[in-house]
Amino acid sequence: MLAHYLHDLSPHLVKITDSIAVHWYGLAYVLGFYLAYRVMLFLARRGLSEIKPEAVADFITQVALFGVVLGGRLGYMLLYNFDQFIREPWIFFLLNQGGMASHGGIAGVALYCLWYARKHKISWTGIGDTLVCGAPLGIFLGRIANFINGELFGRVTNVPWAMKFPTELLHEDFVAQGGQRDLLPYGIQHSPDIIAFFEQQRGGRAELETILHPRHPSQLYEALGEGLLLCALLLFIRVRWPRLPHGVLTGLFFLLYSVVRIALENVRQPDSGSEMILGLTKGQFFSTFMIVTGLAFLLWGCFSGKRPGPVTRL
Repeated sequence: MLAHYLHDLSPHLVKITDSIAVHWYGLAYVLGFYLAYRVMLFLARRGLSEIKPEAVADFITQVALFGVVLGGRLGYMLLYNFDQFIREPWIFFLLNQGGMASHGGIAGVALYCLWYARKHKISWTGIGDTLVCGAPLGIFLGRIANFINGELFGRVTNVPWAMKFPTELLHEDFVAQGGQRDLLPYGIQHSPDIIAFFEQQRGGRAELETILHPRHPSQLYEALGEGLLLCALLLFIRVRWPRLPHGVLTGLFFLLYSVVRIALENVRQPDSGSEMILGLTKGQFFSTFMIVTGLAFLLWGCFSGKRPGPVTRL
């Protein structure tokens, strides 16, 4: 029988107490913002940005807070946890419990950039064309953090690189696959804790591995497709064709991200309690709207005729 990797990574980089810790997920956000800043600064210094080099730091800080964090959190509440959000609206502020939606974060960033463009009287789509070159790096790191946390894993498969995630025991699909409901005591949530429970109270890792199902490491697929590859492609286009009309690169980001997301949703296990919409997962359904948005940006760019100014080569 093929041995599969048993996920045993801790979500904590440093854990001081049960309530005080440095999480990989939080570090991913900070590092993602920093890398996006470096990409935007690189482009700004070469005249490939509507935002001046000296304004990039303030811009990325504000877009991180008002766009990514608030937009991502509100998007998760509205799209994936609406019923509980209506009953208990204060959970919006419980960021330490997780729950961010990439679709919400993208929408939040777009709205913030619209406000910023109007305030400073610069091109909204021009800002977007620069921002989308670095944003996929944040998506990449976020998906890596998802993997470390053992969350958003893939569907059951028999591919040689399949992995077993102890956090499957917390997912409704475990029962759907024939597993025992309420196998874990209340409060156990992470892979190392689940493994420790089995080593102390049950038959050890061997028993745990026999009841888990091999699954696609879909977080890594998404990190590569939605993150690194998308970033490399957009950055190449930005540098290679610096005079593309405003909005074209933004449109390509929306289109390519949506296509990759829709494709990879076929190997990603839907969230617990997530209902299908018109035969699509929620991730696929919401991505169809991003395709329309991407096409709109492309058409706007092609017909508006607005182009960046002369490029400064440093």
